[in-house]
Amino acid sequence: MPKPLLLTNIGQLLTLRGGAVPRRGRDLTELSIIEDAAVLCAKGKIVAAGKRREVSKAAAKHKAKEIDCRGKVVLPGFVDSHTHLIFAGPRLVDFEKRIAGAGYEEIASAGGGIRSSVEGVRSSSRSALAKRALIALEEMGSQGTTTVEAKSGYGLDTASEMKSLEAIRDAAKNWPGTVVPTLLGAHVVPKELQSAPERYLEEVTGHMIPLVAKRKLAQFVDVFCDRGAFSLHQSEQVFEAARRHKLGVRAHVCQLTPSNLIPLAKYQPASFDHMDCFLEEDIPLLAQSDTVATLLPGANYFLGLKEYPNARKLIDSGVAVALATDYNPGTSPTTSMPFVLSLACTQMKMRPEEAISAAIINGAHALRLADRKGSIEAGKDADLALFDVHDFREVPYWFASNHCEAVVMQGDLF
Repeated sequence: MPKPLLLTNIGQLLTLRGGAVPRRGRDLTELSIIEDAAVLCAKGKIVAAGKRREVSKAAAKHKAKEIDCRGKVVLPGFVDSHTHLIFAGPRLVDFEKRIAGAGYEEIASAGGGIRSSVEGVRSSSRSALAKRALIALEEMGSQGTTTVEAKSGYGLDTASEMKSLEAIRDAAKNWPGTVVPTLLGAHVVPKELQSAPERYLEEVTGHMIPLVAKRKLAQFVDVFCDRGAFSLHQSEQVFEAARRHKLGVRAHVCQLTPSNLIPLAKYQPASFDHMDCFLEEDIPLLAQSDTVATLLPGANYFLGLKEYPNARKLIDSGVAVALATDYNPGTSPTTSMPFVLSLACTQMKMRPEEAISAAIINGAHALRLADRKGSIEAGKDADLALFDVHDFREVPYWFASNHCEAVVMQGDLF
């Protein structure tokens, strides 16, 4: 059990209090900032957060280790709610082809893209995959991320998908933050079953999902519902199988082509991710739903796209929006949530307050963890990030550099 910890002399404490439901509209700008603040942590939980003088009195009986934050900014740890943590190496051929002018689908049809990562995962040992994943988790933590969703999805057969999820579990045991595992067996149809996609769909729904549920290897099931991956009808079959086995669901949607989200919405997915080209008629549905639209601008940046998800349209229409890295070897090889916040502000015209809320409390909602994560309130997990800045707006302002000075994960200082 970590020793009691007192973070004091905080210039700006962004508490993000009051997150019982996903934030939307104007609520995204409410960070509940306390100046000249302190936070007391004990037994992995937040005991008190508020004005320094008040919290210091409560800290006396806990004999807490005191950390002088020297007037800097403390916020809840980032919740990176969409990552592809397990892969064997970078996709450098894809990178060069894209520089030469090839598009995402052109690269995929030539044997690159998602399928090009499959051979590496299939041939790698579980320990090698876990080692690479742990390195990524540590990079994420060093930049203020304390909770990470981690997908499989580059194995594309039952044995390799199980190996990937086991590697996620192994890496998570050696990282002090929180990892939420997701089965993404329905990423694309593997090369060997291109002529028989229904056979692969049956493997996902009839073998992978039941086995994952039995072995408790994942909390969610994801599906890539788009052109070149899985149809809407096929995606419904994946969701139906997940529901039968009491697993949560989420989906990659509207990245390449618009899709009618109503058939998937009935399964109450935790999130719809990418949302680059959503349909106008789906907006009222999303605005009335607790399903979070997770935007992934890192992919748009790395793919060299001129267009980014229309965050302003979604926010102004009342849709709950989150931000995540989409960390993966092909389209978004970044572990940096601050960089994603910078993209959100500069390319999607989100206000700094909106970007921070989207990357923290709404990210927690996207993982159904907002009762424990995403805000600095008594009783919640002690997950905090200290930034070497004096104004929270500097977090997205400074890009391509790391100003995270320290993190607290489950009450331990790192």
